Amino acid sequence: MPPVQPFENAVQTHGPTVLRVCRAVLGAGPDADDAWSETFLAALRAWPDLPPGTNVQAWLVRVARNKSIDIVRATARQAIPADALPDAARSHDPQATDVWQAVARLPQRQREAVAYHYFGGLPHTETAEVTGSSPAAVRRAAADGIAALRRTLSTDDPTPSARTPAKASR
Repeated sequence: MPPVQPFENAVQTHGPTVLRVCRAVLGAGPDADDAWSETFLAALRAWPDLPPGTNVQAWLVRVARNKSIDIVRATARQAIPADALPDAARSHDPQATDVWQAVARLPQRQREAVAYHYFGGLPHTETAEVTGSSPAAVRRAAADGIAALRRTLSTDDPTPSARTPAKASR
């Protein structure tokens, strides 16, 4: 038996409260609006099974909090592109500087695949989620990127560590 009030009334009555919760977690902007929408989409799906006597406002606030945290987590996993390396990442070692410059010259898909998988330690499946690609495409881009780095950075030193970044564990 669904709650006494129709779903439309719950949206009108509790919508402003849900938006305040989303904005408190995410700040004003499109992310808060998205969390508000996701909250009410999830609520609409669960509405028919909501037990009678449920405190609808408290339930919606909890759903809004969870949806907002989902957006925070998703945003935290996305890299922010930059034109130059931050000062902390710069090195006085000429070989390290060459690596960063070579990575920066890779095509975007290869650069992202190498950065997320090899430098960030993400598995190909998570790298695919972050980049909006398939795991197979990420594997290929990462392999092509590493091959390009090997060609660019090849030296007389036969040790692989001198030519390529260390691969992170999966």
